[in-house]
Amino acid sequence: MTLEVFDIESLDLEARGIARREGKVVFVEGALPGEKVLARVVKQKASFDTARMERILKPSSQRVEPPCPYFGVCGGCAMQHLEPSAQVAVKQRVLEDALGHIGKVQPAMVLPPLHGPAFGYRYRARLSVRYVAKKGGALVGFRERRGSYVADIKECKVLPPHVSDMLLPLRELIGSLSRPDRFPQIEVAVGDRTTALLLRHMEALSPADIVLLREFGAHHNVTWWLQSKGPETVHPLDAADVDALAYTLPEFGLRMPYRPTDFTQVNHAINRTLISKAIGLLDVQPADRVADLFCGLGNFTLPLAVHAASVVGIEGSGILTERAMEAARRHGLQDKTRFATLNLFEVDVQWLRDLGRFDRVLIDPPREGAESVARALAALAPAERPQRIVYVSCSPATLARDAGILVHEGGYKLLSAGVINMFPHTGHVESIAVFDA
Repeated sequence: MTLEVFDIESLDLEARGIARREGKVVFVEGALPGEKVLARVVKQKASFDTARMERILKPSSQRVEPPCPYFGVCGGCAMQHLEPSAQVAVKQRVLEDALGHIGKVQPAMVLPPLHGPAFGYRYRARLSVRYVAKKGGALVGFRERRGSYVADIKECKVLPPHVSDMLLPLRELIGSLSRPDRFPQIEVAVGDRTTALLLRHMEALSPADIVLLREFGAHHNVTWWLQSKGPETVHPLDAADVDALAYTLPEFGLRMPYRPTDFTQVNHAINRTLISKAIGLLDVQPADRVADLFCGLGNFTLPLAVHAASVVGIEGSGILTERAMEAARRHGLQDKTRFATLNLFEVDVQWLRDLGRFDRVLIDPPREGAESVARALAALAPAERPQRIVYVSCSPATLARDAGILVHEGGYKLLSAGVINMFPHTGHVESIAVFDA
C-alpha cells in the first residue's frame, strides 16, 4: 500500500487515531487527535481500514515522550504517548457517548474525574512467563502488543518499583528451577505488609525448587502461593502465610485480608478515593439501611457500615462473602452487616421486595453489568424504591444500558456521572453514576 496523509479526528480505547478516507473509518496506529500523519494502510475490511503511522507531519500538543523504553512493544500500556489528563478526557468522552447512544440518557452534571498516580499504581498483575533458550533463559512480563509472545522487558513503570525491580531476579529464579519451561504465569498481589506471588506450575516442584522459592521470598519480602491445576489447588507455600496479604482503608480504620486469586482493585490509591467518593455521593445517613450489590470482599460494605445503621452485602461467590463476614467480625461490625450469596444476574423484583426496603443502594458489578438488578429496581413501586443509587462500573456500555433501564423504565433521574482513572495509560474506563428516585 502507498503512503497517504491522514488527519486524525479522535482516539479509540486501543489508542489508535481515528481518521476518515472517503467516508470510511481508518484506525491509525500511534496517531493522536489533531495530528496530521503519513501512514500506510496495512489491513482493509468492509467497514474500516487499519494503517500504520510512518511519520508525524503535525504533532499534537498533547503528545509526550513515553517514559517506558518498551512502550509500543509491550502490551501492558496503550497510551503513554498521550498526556495523562488528555487520556482522562478521552475516557470521559467514551462514557458520555455510551450514555447518550446506548442508554439515551444524559447526566445532569458531569463529575470531575478521579485521578491517582500515573505510574507505580498497578498492585495486581498477571505476568506471563516463557522459557526461551535463544534469549538466554526465561522471560517474565506482559505479552507483546498485538502478539502472543512475552515482551522482553527488564523494568515496568506501572508496577510498584519493588515489583519492577524483581523482574530480572524472577527471570533468574525461573531459569534455575528444575523445569523452567513449565511455568506459564506468575500473578502479583501487593499488600500492605508483603507481596504475594502466585506461581502456576505444570509439573511438581522438586525439594530443591522449594528451597530456591523460600530463599527468593526471604530476600524480596515475598510470600509464595502455588497453583498446580485449577483454582481449587491454590495454596500458600507456607501455611503460616495464608492471612499475610491485606490492603488498608485508613479513613475507615479497616484492614482487608484477601487471597491472591480474590478480586481486588488494581489501584489501591484510587480505590481509597473511590470508596470515599461513592459513600459521599450515596449521602448515607446514620439511620439508613443500605444494600451493597456485587459486594465481593466487602470493599464498600464495611466502610458503609461505619456510617449506616445496617448494610446487606450480596455477592455470587460464597468464598468472598465468608471472607467479608470474617473481616466484619474482626472490625466489630458484625451487628451492622449481613452477607448473602446469590447470583445477581438472575434476580427479579420479588426477590428485591423480600429483602425489605433499602434507603440507599450501591452497585459495583463486573463487566457484564447489572441488568437484572436494574430491572428489579425499576419495577419497584415509588414508595418501595431506594432514594439514591450509586453505580460503580468497569464498562461504559453496560452502565449505559442499565442507566437507560433505571431512567426510562424506573423513573430515576441520572444526577451525575464521571470517570475514574483506575488504569492510567490503558483503554480501561472505570466510571461512577448517581441516580435519585
